[in-house]
Amino acid sequence: MCDTSTIKPLNTPLKSVPFTNVRIQDRFWAPKIKINREVSIPISFEQLEKSDTIRNFELAAQGKHEGYSEPLFRDSDLYKAIEAAAYSLSTDPDEAMESRVDEIIEKIAAAQMLDGYLDTYFQVLHPDKRWTNLRDAHELYCAGHLFEAAIAYYKATGKRKLLDVAIKLADHIERTFGADDDKRMGYPGHPEIELALIKLWQVTGEQRYFELSRFFVENRGSKFFATEHNTPLEAYDGIYWQDDVPIRDHNEIKGHAVRAAYLMAGVTDIVAETRDRGLLDMMARVWDNTTLKRLYVTGGIGPSAHNEGFTTDYDLPNRTAYQETCASVALMLWGRRLNLLTGDSQYYDAVERALFNGFLAGVSRDGTLFFYDNPLSSYGNHHRSEWFGCACCPPNVTRTLASLGEYLYAVGKNAIYVNLYVQGSVDVEINDTTVRLDVVTAYPWEGNVAITVHPSNAGEFGLMLRAPGWSKKAEIKINNTPVNPEKEKGYLILNRNWREGDNVELTLDMPVIRLEANPLVLEDAGRLATQRGPLIYCMEACDQTVPTGSVILPENADIKPIPAPEGLQDVVALRGSGLTIQTGKWDNVLYRMVTPPARVQVTLIPYYAWDNRKPGAMFVWLPR
Repeated sequence: MCDTSTIKPLNTPLKSVPFTNVRIQDRFWAPKIKINREVSIPISFEQLEKSDTIRNFELAAQGKHEGYSEPLFRDSDLYKAIEAAAYSLSTDPDEAMESRVDEIIEKIAAAQMLDGYLDTYFQVLHPDKRWTNLRDAHELYCAGHLFEAAIAYYKATGKRKLLDVAIKLADHIERTFGADDDKRMGYPGHPEIELALIKLWQVTGEQRYFELSRFFVENRGSKFFATEHNTPLEAYDGIYWQDDVPIRDHNEIKGHAVRAAYLMAGVTDIVAETRDRGLLDMMARVWDNTTLKRLYVTGGIGPSAHNEGFTTDYDLPNRTAYQETCASVALMLWGRRLNLLTGDSQYYDAVERALFNGFLAGVSRDGTLFFYDNPLSSYGNHHRSEWFGCACCPPNVTRTLASLGEYLYAVGKNAIYVNLYVQGSVDVEINDTTVRLDVVTAYPWEGNVAITVHPSNAGEFGLMLRAPGWSKKAEIKINNTPVNPEKEKGYLILNRNWREGDNVELTLDMPVIRLEANPLVLEDAGRLATQRGPLIYCMEACDQTVPTGSVILPENADIKPIPAPEGLQDVVALRGSGLTIQTGKWDNVLYRMVTPPARVQVTLIPYYAWDNRKPGAMFVWLPR
């Protein structure tokens, strides 16, 4: 995490290498993606059927005005599930899955109104109140997720039906909102449509969609929601909706965490085109505030349940940490966009931290259970669920895992960027040449990465290897010869005339690191967390021989990697020598003289893997 006073965009932003060009064949992510495809995505459709989410579209198509299954934003859950299925179909065709999605798309299309409007809550229950409560009703949010699903499915299958529905709805929204005299003011209470409109613009070439996204961004903070709800300005607090100050005046991440990071992701997309200096400076301030004062060590954001969002700087409680899974996804979306805009790896340090920890904890190892909120300590009463009444997180997990390849590589002017180290291969188009990279690594368990370069024609370009912020030492060999590359913006720069079969060996130092928090994080005073590679570790009760609450892990403890404990076969755990407070007998005793601690072996597992075995207490931060 690097304190920056400004964001310096590249002359030409980087472009993500499409995940369809990436083949993931490792022991860490590949099994998770397979489980996501075979278990989690089908479960999503089953739960959406069971919860009557799909039936809502049938009711709307039939013109019914009763029987709607709430909450009012339920349409978006189905759209995200379709998006996940589309990404999965792009890499692993499945006739049964595609047929099921086609049937659902028919129902969605049938529900759309002649003027293009589509939102089953209003169509069924409140047809006379369309666009009357932008602050709370999620109409624009749902539309954004429809756009993303439609684009993904069109790219995966070539089928236009859902894309045509999306375009028809987008045109309806564009006719309704804007600066022209015949249009009206407004923007979404829950940002998301901003980034979705950019995607729709890129696919269709319709500049109107870009301008609409820009309109929503530029006007945010005009306190429209006060007007919409007849709230006197002196009594209006728009922080929850990021509507308290004009968009360029934000100094901190605030309000609802998912909304805030989705908004900033959309702003980044706008800035990639406009290079608006005011928006760039605002994002620099807000990013610094996020990562330097309001980010959990597990990469999650949003400490508070009451607003699903932010409170004050350094307020990072552990047991009550909200750290919504969707918020980790939102931070990843924002950080990846900032990296593409700037070519700066500091943003990927945050993306990687969220991906391997806060995000990945959101789904069980077997793909059947999900976390909505992700605390950093538990007394054994916090567990994943099969589904939620507010089911935003499960399909957010599935769509992210299904498109994970998009996070791995980027291409810039005469350079290929490697951002995450995953065994497999990728095809990249650069300088009218196709370059295949074959990657062999056991990352994140080991820091050795071997990359073999296969250009269709020998040529000169750069290979930019991200040096993770957690690794203090990186060694490079090219064709068995040590090299000392330059480093820029966190990347090791390998410029040369690459030929068929050139081999790069990267060795990242991967020690066990003990982390302490800023003293202003009062919850973590006198405590340490443990990290190895990108993974944050925790202590889970089922691995200990003494009560977890009695364990101390000193900062000089000798901690080493060990084979996985039972039930976590593919995981590298850690074991170290700790101390335990001797509990003894406390019958009829409230206070006693201090007893010396006893030595005990302490086992730690990756945070993402907790709550997959026996129920029990869990702690990330341990007394030092």
